[in-house]
Amino acid sequence: MRTMAARDAKNRFGELLDTAQREPVTIEKHGRPVAVLLSAQDYDDLKAAKRERLRAALQGGIDDLDAGRSVDGEAFFDQLIGKRDE
Repeated sequence: MRTMAARDAKNRFGELLDTAQREPVTIEKHGRPVAVLLSAQDYDDLKAAKRERLRAALQGGIDDLDAGRSVDGEAFFDQLIGKRDE
């Protein structure tokens, strides 16, 4: 991944756009990363992958419920915050 200073990104915006079509570009301000520019296709691919992971997680939850693999909500939250069964 290429890195570019914010000032250079501003001054060489056309080059930045061309580069982003080939690979993501990290934009830095004062030496710290503040943004990543990527092609529209890469962004669409990322969104599609995120949707697919969400669908798979939801389907896994539905499958668990159908198979009787579930826990009581109150017990779950008690365990989550560290309470112990007495």
